[in-house]
Amino acid sequence: MIVGVLIAIIYTLGSVVDLFLESLGGRSGGFEIPMLTDLLWGIDFFSWRLFVVAPLWLLIILICIIAIWIGYSMLTTPAPVPLEELEEELAAEEAAEAEEGESE
Repeated sequence: MIVGVLIAIIYTLGSVVDLFLESLGGRSGGFEIPMLTDLLWGIDFFSWRLFVVAPLWLLIILICIIAIWIGYSMLTTPAPVPLEELEEELAAEEAAEAEEGESE
């Protein structure tokens, strides 16, 4: 579960966020906060890199969400009852029903 969250965060920072910061700041790599006036202008929404990175990012995030969901389900699901105990309870119920049937 934790690994899924970490992969989602790292992949988001390394792909989509980096691509947007690169298109905002007009730079060639690394994280750099652009000026406030560049936040709305200068974004290349039709870049081929965005069309490659965005679907892959969505796929990775979807896989991470499924992995987190499976991990959460495994953590919160109680352990199953051993078969021996289940058989003993079933035998006790059958014996009680048989005694009730004889007493009527």
